[in-house]
Amino acid sequence: MRHNKNFNHLSRKKAHRDALLANMTISLIMHKRIFTTLAKAKALRMYAEPLINRAKEDTMANRRLVFSYLQNKYAVTELFREISQKIADRNGGYTRILKTGNRLGDNAQMCFIELVDYNEAMLKPKEAKKEGRTRRSRRSSKPAAAPAAEAPVEKELPAAE
Repeated sequence: MRHNKNFNHLSRKKAHRDALLANMTISLIMHKRIFTTLAKAKALRMYAEPLINRAKEDTMANRRLVFSYLQNKYAVTELFREISQKIADRNGGYTRILKTGNRLGDNAQMCFIELVDYNEAMLKPKEAKKEGRTRRSRRSSKPAAAPAAEAPVEKELPAAE
């Protein structure tokens, strides 16, 4: 029986899927944001978030465990040095998926997956709106003045040949 064993296999065998998700996790850690399909991003989130959660506690056992998944010492160093400092007070939800539309070639749903604490545009505090002018109707509150009479326009007649 296969009760409660549903996750996206991404049309790949296990070794290929593990290599794909490890490489995507390394790219996410190094670049903080990657552009991929929605299905891969959702699978990546399930793979990467437990590894990011391990980085909160910097022990040799956690470093070795994360390295066993990623096989990239630069990504592990980046994760345990910089990223762990930013996520120290966060309880979960380290990644954000933003849909960007469909790919032209095969109409696959595309998205960004990014680390939440590294998006500078979304971290800025909301500024209070400036008091600007409000929209006014074209009618003025004054009574309308009578329009000035226009001078009749004389039309030139075509010259007879």
